[in-house]
Amino acid sequence: MITVVDYGVGNLHSVAKALEKVGAVTRVTSDWRDVEKSDGVVLPGVGAFKDSMDAMNRSDLAESVKAFIASGKPFLGVCVGL
Repeated sequence: MITVVDYGVGNLHSVAKALEKVGAVTRVTSDWRDVEKSDGVVLPGVGAFKDSMDAMNRSDLAESVKAFIASGKPFLGVCVGL
């Protein structure tokens, strides 16, 4: 399962549709528990970095995304997510 992180910023559904087009099973979620259980994570981003980080911190996703990256599992950051 590839998780597309919904933290209130980013082009979530276009990213999910692109992944599905190439055969991936995706889930768009704002639940940090889903991030932890994922086989891979995509973090889409649009806009200013500070605004994106503020949104991630408000949604309790920042720490779970950092932990996921540290795990060595596949992670793709798009735009500000990079």
